[in-house]
Amino acid sequence: MTDSTHDTDADRPHVNRHAKGKRPEFYDTPGVDQLFSMVMALASELTVMRDRIDAQERVAKQQGVDLAAAIDALELDDAALHDREAWRQDFLNRLFYMAQKDAAEVAARETADGYTETIRDIAVN
Repeated sequence: MTDSTHDTDADRPHVNRHAKGKRPEFYDTPGVDQLFSMVMALASELTVMRDRIDAQERVAKQQGVDLAAAIDALELDDAALHDREAWRQDFLNRLFYMAQKDAAEVAARETADGYTETIRDIAVN
């Protein structure tokens, strides 16, 4: 079982995470809005992680524990490695959310007729 701070999408209640309608675009260059969204997701994660590490170091110091040395010596078992990988995949899904959503929207617009037309266009040109 994973710690509640490491929940994945599968562990969370179902919530429709897709907003309806066209997303606002703030930058003229294609992809910059997606990149900005990704950077903000990373910044958010980094802030939370920094706060948690700071808290851990302070608690350990109060208890007289050399946390840095203990972390350097830590060897993870298979379950811990699996939990870390699950968290990493969930994080990457959140990080690339906008790009994945755009790709899904483009894929949904694809049709057999459009594919055939593209093949004909390539064959002629």
